[in-house]
Amino acid sequence: MTRIRELDALRGFAVGGIMLVNTWQHTDKGARNAVDWTIDALFQSRFYPIFSLLFGVSFVLFLRGNSRWALLSRLFWLFCFGMAQHLFYEGEVLTDYAVYGAAVLLPASFLSGGLPVLLLGLAAMVWGLQVGAGPYLIPGLFLVGMGLCRLRPPRWLLLPSFAVTALAAVLLTAAWASVRTQAGGHTSAQAWILYSVAALAAAAAYSLGLLLILRPQLQARPQARLSARLSAVLEPLGRMALTNYVSGTAVIVLALPLLNADPTRWSVVALAALTVAAQVLFSRWWLSRFRYGPLEWIWRCLTWFRPVPNRLESVRDHNRPLPDPGLT
Repeated sequence: MTRIRELDALRGFAVGGIMLVNTWQHTDKGARNAVDWTIDALFQSRFYPIFSLLFGVSFVLFLRGNSRWALLSRLFWLFCFGMAQHLFYEGEVLTDYAVYGAAVLLPASFLSGGLPVLLLGLAAMVWGLQVGAGPYLIPGLFLVGMGLCRLRPPRWLLLPSFAVTALAAVLLTAAWASVRTQAGGHTSAQAWILYSVAALAAAAAYSLGLLLILRPQLQARPQARLSARLSAVLEPLGRMALTNYVSGTAVIVLALPLLNADPTRWSVVALAALTVAAQVLFSRWWLSRFRYGPLEWIWRCLTWFRPVPNRLESVRDHNRPLPDPGLT
């Protein structure tokens, strides 16, 4: 088994967007300005659904070569990472991912086929929208990712699906903005559901649009150069998603006094851009020498209770296959 590069790139795209959103979420806000409106309408709640869906995909891929006991060990140590991160960053989601993974994905793995899991995930998402959206959507997104991975939808669906979700995202976001303006900036329960559905549609459109750019069929066309550049930036970021997510939250915590002192919120954009750029450069440098990122390697060693070869030289010289194909 080898890495699926498109999933790495999509994961890196989500990590970069989450960095921007998390930075903005944790700043003190006075009067809303253009930066607030832009992030709220185009980025907020648009990236964690991508990351959550990919978690469900990775769950299936991991189980293809490993036991459920190994997966439980993996989720347990992810929970421990989350508890450690919680000491300095209360908004962490690693504990939620670990708990929902064990409570929802593990039982669903006993279901045969992808369609029942997909339908169960859609039902769970409807329930999540009714009870408050946000983190309540994570279990449904997990299951949708698992169902899609099992169903393996054909690539010709990318373009029509992108067109439908992009149109839906534009219309729903416009409707939410209109309802919010009429309510004087207040968000009712109905407006919040509308906003959450718009965010899900945008997340789907962003994902499908990126996959359209990265799909192999375009490599011989003029878009090949853009595809190669995007891959070079996003894949390393996605391969070290855990390291980059945790380090990004540490940067946010350290920079909060400076961020709160800037009423324009442009410092939010600047900090997120600089952090992601530094993470891309570091990830490319690290992965030219090692197979896994720092926290990813520790996670694997803890999962298997033994050292996992990480230096590229030692991986090539190692006779046995690695226990984890490195898909997550």
